[in-house]
Amino acid sequence: MGLIRSGITHLTPEDDDELTDYLWPIVREIIKTAIENEQNLIVEGCYIPFDWRNSFGEQYLQSIRFICLAMSDEYIDTHFEEIKSHGSDIETRLDDSYCTVEQLKQDNHQVIDGCKSNGEKITLITESYEDSIKHVLD
Repeated sequence: MGLIRSGITHLTPEDDDELTDYLWPIVREIIKTAIENEQNLIVEGCYIPFDWRNSFGEQYLQSIRFICLAMSDEYIDTHFEEIKSHGSDIETRLDDSYCTVEQLKQDNHQVIDGCKSNGEKITLITESYEDSIKHVLD
C-alpha cells in the first residue's frame, strides 16, 4: 500500500496480477538479502508468483521453506461465517461485501491450481484449522 499511496505506481489493490509482476522483483531481492544475512523472514501474501522457485538458485532454495495453506470446498461451506469473521484480524477491512462463499472458493481454487501446476505442496484445511496449522509446524 505504501507504493500505491505514494503515487510511485498507478496500480490499485484490485490489480492482483499486475501487482505481483510489480512487487515480485522487489520482494525477491529482499528474500535474497535476508538469506545472505542469515536473517529469518516470513513473506506472506497473494503477490508471490506460483513459479517463485524459478527466481532463486539452489543456494537460496535450500534456505526457503514454502507453505501453502488452502481450504477444501467443504471446509468453506461449513465454516464460511467463521472464516469471514477473521477478515479484519490482521488489517481492518472497510468493506468485505465482495467476500461470498462462491468468491472464496474461486480464489481458493486459483491458489490450489497455481501451486499444483508448479509442483508445490499444499496443506489442505479440511476439518480443523488448528490441526492443519499444527501439522505444518510439526
